[in-house]
Amino acid sequence: MANSKFYGTGRRKKSIARVYLVPGTGKITINKRDIDEYLGLETLKVVVRQPLVATETNDKFDVLVNVHGGGFTGQAGAIRHGISRALLQADTDFRPILKKAGYLTRDPRMKERKKYGLKAARRAPQFSKR
Repeated sequence: MANSKFYGTGRRKKSIARVYLVPGTGKITINKRDIDEYLGLETLKVVVRQPLVATETNDKFDVLVNVHGGGFTGQAGAIRHGISRALLQADTDFRPILKKAGYLTRDPRMKERKKYGLKAARRAPQFSKR
């Protein structure tokens, strides 16, 4: 590890996460707050830690994250994507593990745009026969 800081950008829905991996004890900091303080749901914390658990690097790296946009679930997905990309920079041998688990794939699902004549993307005005 000549370069001690590894970077990865993660995206999901409207969320964008800039992730830095620094050799350390496994502390995860999101927007200058601890993961337990930032993410309320336990399932989201598990989602964020998935790439580290898969590659068995939970206690090898400190994770520093700047994330904005979207909601908590989208942000958690974006962070997972960013951590996966940063782990690839740290060690390219992790690629088959991360690829098989599906952590390197950018989730293409986005919010559908609103169409004219409709109340939302697909929601039509209420129909009345009379």
